[in-house]
Amino acid sequence: MKKQHIIKSFLLVAVMMLMQSCFVAKEYEAPKVTTDSLFRTESKDTVSLAMVSWDKLFTDAILQQHIKEAIQNNLDLKIALQNIAAAEATMKQGKAGYLPSLNANASLTHQELSKNSQFGGLFSSLDQYELSAKLSWEADIWGKIRSNKRGTIAQYLQTNAARQAVQTDLIANVSSLYYQLLAIDAQIVVVTNTINNRTQSVEVIKALKDAGNVNEVAVKQTEAQKYATEIILKDLVYNRKIIENSFSQLLGKSSREVKRSTFESQKIDANVSSGLPVYLLSKRPDVLSAELNFRNTFEQTNIARSYFYPSLTINATGGLQSIELKEWFSTRSLFANIITGLAQPIFSQRQNKTRLEVAKANQQKAYLQYEKAILVAGKEVSDALATYENETDKLVIRKNQLDALTKAAEYSDELLQYGLVNYLEVLTAKDNALNTEINYIDNKFKQMNAVIQLYKSLGGGN
Repeated sequence: MKKQHIIKSFLLVAVMMLMQSCFVAKEYEAPKVTTDSLFRTESKDTVSLAMVSWDKLFTDAILQQHIKEAIQNNLDLKIALQNIAAAEATMKQGKAGYLPSLNANASLTHQELSKNSQFGGLFSSLDQYELSAKLSWEADIWGKIRSNKRGTIAQYLQTNAARQAVQTDLIANVSSLYYQLLAIDAQIVVVTNTINNRTQSVEVIKALKDAGNVNEVAVKQTEAQKYATEIILKDLVYNRKIIENSFSQLLGKSSREVKRSTFESQKIDANVSSGLPVYLLSKRPDVLSAELNFRNTFEQTNIARSYFYPSLTINATGGLQSIELKEWFSTRSLFANIITGLAQPIFSQRQNKTRLEVAKANQQKAYLQYEKAILVAGKEVSDALATYENETDKLVIRKNQLDALTKAAEYSDELLQYGLVNYLEVLTAKDNALNTEINYIDNKFKQMNAVIQLYKSLGGGN
């Protein structure tokens, strides 16, 4: 009789295994979106800047060391790694969904019986000792466990994509702040030299005043111009400290001076091309994360749909049970039972329908977020390309402007000594020359920063 029960149990398990092929869950397909004309460029180059490793793009050895240190110590990146660890644990649990659950139990039950009860006349109290194990398993007939497994894998991959996004932002921010520091250093040199020259100009104006060529107003205006330049220097030194503080934070350090090279030695040798949109989709971590989020919500919809179908479970319990402690481990104390059940939901206060409607809404929302991520990516690439082209064109014009104004300032000093121009023209020429030289350095920084932003917007840095 026991042998027949065992055979029936094995047959039932075999039938349940075969029924797992009757999946109701839909197969996932990646969302299809149009990527034609995703960003504004006439280039048809299929080689994307994002394919270049960061250490090949940023060749400054000091900057490379800073980036390595940031990747190792940045707190946002460490937080992202902990998110990955948590998602990995959830993924492992999702993969274990096919396995049965097994629980062990050891118990002592003591009962004080009423004398008027059924067994009260025979026993005043009753003890029962039990040592058992319970096994429970659900057949994945409709693909609920499979969908949950795939959903947790998508979540894990999504957290990894989020880490890649953090690293991309980190490399771009470290590089941008580094070049900004170098640009400010160069501007400080220009302003410092200008202050020295304007100190000499004050002496020259005073000499011209003593000679009767200019009046006291010219002296005071020249002194005021020198003071205005000193204020510019103060602001530049202040901005440098603030940027150094932000830079130190990215490296996971307290605020301090940043080791660096010179602005004049910097050159980013890169073929500034965006490549085809397909490369953008494959490299941008946020686009990948949005697609993985959509995949997870797709699987959650599968899970919600499976709740409308019957679930088939098998529960088995076995062990030792005795009312006498000395007989607890006797073969006569062995017991076992198997319960197989098929449960079909009929009325559950609309929970199943609500669960499915919410899952479908979340899936549609995830799809729209994926579309938005692609549009945002295309805009950022277009903006970076436009900025690079604009700053490159302006740099040529600014250089010509700087040469012209520098010569004008030199000529005005000579003409002032001969009384051919007034002191206001001299001051204006020098102010224009100084501002243009500062703006020229700023133009060069913006051109390099545009390359960094294009690299970031294309998903480089991983």
